[in-house]
Amino acid sequence: MRRAVVIGASGQIGRPVVDALVRDGWEVTAASRGGGRDASWDAGVRAVRLDRSDDAALAAVVGDGCDLVVDVVAYDAGHARQLTALADRIGSAVVVSSVSVYEDGEGRGFDTQHEPDGFPVYPVPVAETQPTVAPGEATYSTRKAALERELLAAGEALPTTLLRAGAVHGPYSPLPRELYFVKRNLDGRDERVLAHRGESRFHPSSALNIAELVRLAAARPGSRVLNAVDPEAPSVAGIGEAVDAVMGVRTRTTLVDGPPPGGTVGASPWSVPLPLVCDMSAAERELGYRPVVSYEDSLPATVEWLTGVVRGRDWRECFPLMARAYPDAFDYAAEDAWRAGA
Repeated sequence: MRRAVVIGASGQIGRPVVDALVRDGWEVTAASRGGGRDASWDAGVRAVRLDRSDDAALAAVVGDGCDLVVDVVAYDAGHARQLTALADRIGSAVVVSSVSVYEDGEGRGFDTQHEPDGFPVYPVPVAETQPTVAPGEATYSTRKAALERELLAAGEALPTTLLRAGAVHGPYSPLPRELYFVKRNLDGRDERVLAHRGESRFHPSSALNIAELVRLAAARPGSRVLNAVDPEAPSVAGIGEAVDAVMGVRTRTTLVDGPPPGGTVGASPWSVPLPLVCDMSAAERELGYRPVVSYEDSLPATVEWLTGVVRGRDWRECFPLMARAYPDAFDYAAEDAWRAGA
């Protein structure tokens, strides 16, 4: 039986990746910091603790060798070197990267989006041939670019498929963008404000679709870079309406031209002035990929999970990463004050 090691197995992407590989006949070792296991996993899945910063611990999990390593939490060149150091014991790898590595023709990328005139003007859709930011240690994007460069440089020594994910969604997310709408509905807010006329599009990536790409890439090892996004990129207004439909509520939306009209009022986790929509034809061509779920079809599970997590609790304690990224996401007083003066 083919043996796979999944690093970051207990997280949002790792859980469905383990499921997908098991269904495809792999013997899976599920490695994570806590060593936990998902209730859906097959009894044959071996769950182990792994401190990713410990090179010896990673080598021990790989053992005498495995056919595949799937790394859903790799972050920088150091993580890439951990994998390439074990290349003689790993048949191939699939590593999750990010669409944030892309830059436009003027050198603008995610790292410049908050500067004056800094938001990148991407072609629509963005293909894998689009230039990327220079690798480095300064930001999330430059670190992901450094990760990619190190792994691609390994070539045949460690054939690696790099999957560039967009706005990842699904249960167990540490940064669930859908909470922006779910919590408002739970709090009885029947009005909302969206900047950029609610037309912002930041391409989502279902964890289930990423898992399907992992499954296919595992069966066809190679050194390649592929986008890993959903079949469609709904607008932020469309996402809000879809969440409302799942929760059985109706919300009146005020659409504002241009950026947020006051502070963070109207600024959702998808609120970008220009679209980031990616092309999936390379994955279809190289792997025979077909998405397993649409954004709307995936929403009920996400909404159910979010509702169970936050009901009766402080959302900041539930999702500290999102609280740091969007500290004023639910500043209802500011929204009401803007409405009163609009």
